[in-house]
Parts: sequence; structure tokens; C-alpha cells
Amino acid sequence: MSPSEPLISVPAIDDLRRDRSGHLVGRTVLDRSAKWLLPLLYLVAIGPILSLVYWISVRAVPTLSWHVLTTNPSGEAGGLYAPLMGSLAIILLATAVAVAFGFLGGLATAEYLSDRAAETVRVSANVFAGTPAIILGLFGYFALVEYLGWGPSLAAASVTLGIFMTPYVFRATDLAYASIPRHIREAAVGSGARPVQYLLRIATPIAFPQVLTGIFLAMAIGVGETAPLVLTTNQYSLPPTGLFSKAGALPLDIWGAYQNPLPGIVTAAFQSAFLLLVIVVGLNVIVRVVAVRSRRRLEGLYR
Repeated sequence: MSPSEPLISVPAIDDLRRDRSGHLVGRTVLDRSAKWLLPLLYLVAIGPILSLVYWISVRAVPTLSWHVLTTNPSGEAGGLYAPLMGSLAIILLATAVAVAFGFLGGLATAEYLSDRAAETVRVSANVFAGTPAIILGLFGYFALVEYLGWGPSLAAASVTLGIFMTPYVFRATDLAYASIPRHIREAAVGSGARPVQYLLRIATPIAFPQVLTGIFLAMAIGVGETAPLVLTTNQYSLPPTGLFSKAGALPLDIWGAYQNPLPGIVTAAFQSAFLLLVIVVGLNVIVRVVAVRSRRRLEGLYR
């Protein structure tokens, strides 16, 4: 090849330009179509959820009244007071169990354990979070109901459900404390703050919104779980009177409708499903409000 000849022939350059132009046109079409495709996919995803909410609401709201919420069930008829109180008691006690273990575990992993030990605990928590709820229910039945002799009770159901919720609280707490910028810790230590003072006065206020989000997420997941309750408690027509008393729950009413699909029981099942939706939505609204207010109080801390 002589020095005067081009390294790339003119036809090759033209082909390269056409290829680049084709790629540019393809990316432009993809970018423009994504603006219409993504909202469409969002509607496709949220459509079944909205239809489910509508399907439950139109069957529950017309029959739901204050009388239903304040009377105990009686056979095929009656109200939802006992299962509603049972669900609230179970989820509150289960949250206490999950926070006691999950919060302390996440705090230890993020602040005190070595990197190798912390990674081991995190992997174990992820595996534990994927454990089917029915297996935890089976554990609660043999360990609490049978071995410890608690029987089908509020305590057995709450502890079993709390164990199920613990990984969610743990992961939220671990991530919240581990994501605090290192320079904040260094500034606190450099100013003479002790580790306890740093955790209580600096780290915890920063991590609080994310930890609270994890707690409410765990509550929203746990309040509708049925498998742990089926094996550790049972349907009961009276509110719980103690830790070792029987306790009904709203998910058990839904479960009972498929075991005994009488008209009155099916109606109660739809009412219970609607109340569970209201509780879950309420928990999400509360956590959003608290998180936003907490972030406003901490605004400018990272700057």
C-alpha cells in the first residue's frame, strides 16, 4: 500500500457512518418509546392490584358497619371484634419480639462486629428471610405449643410471627446504621464523644426514619400472614384475655371461609380482608409521615 492511499477506503467509511446512524436512530426510537412504554407497564403491574382492592371493597363495604366491628362472632353470623382485637394484639407483641432481636442484631452488625462476622450474620439473615412461613409455623407448633406447653395461644402466635418478622427489622437497622457517612463518626469521635453518645445522639436520630420504615414494613408483612397463625392459634369467638389465652385473627377468618364456605362466613372473610387492607395502608401512611418529618429535622446534617 502506497503512503498516499487511505488506510480505510471511502466505501468502508460510508458503511461505518451508516451503521452509526442506524444505531443512533435505534437508540432515539428506544428512548422516545420508553416514555410511553414505562407508564404502560406501570398500569399493567398496578392494574391487578387495583382490581383486587375493588373486588374486595364492593363485597365488604356494603355489609361493614360499626355493629360488626364491636360485636363478637357467633357461628355463621356475628361481628369481627374478637378477631380484630386478636390481630392487633398479635401484631403488637410480634413487633416487640422482632424489634428486640432485629434492632439489636442490626445494631451489633453495623457497629460492633468485625467485617467477616457481620457478613456471615447478614448472609444468615437473608437466608432466614427466605424461609417459608409455614416452616416457622411448624417450628412454633412443636417448640411452643407442644414442647413448652403454651397451647394454641396469643403468646405462641406472637412469638412465632415475631421470629418471622425479625429479618426485616434486622436488615433495615443494619442498612440504616451502616449507611451513615464515615466522616460523621470521625467528627463525633474527634470532638470527644464516647461511642454510646455517638449512637444515642447522632447515629440513632439519623437512622431512625429508615429503621422505622423497616419496622412498619415488617408489621405490614406480618399482619396478613396466615401459616404461622394456623399452627399456633385458632379461630376464637372472644378477644384474648392474657398471653396464654386463645386468640382469633383476621387472616384466620379468611382461611375459615375456604374450609366452610357458608354465606355468612364468606361475608366475614371479605370484611376481614378489607380491614387488613386498611391496616396495611394505614401503616404505610404512618411510616411515610414519620419518615418525612424526621428527614426535615435532619435536613442539612450531611452538607
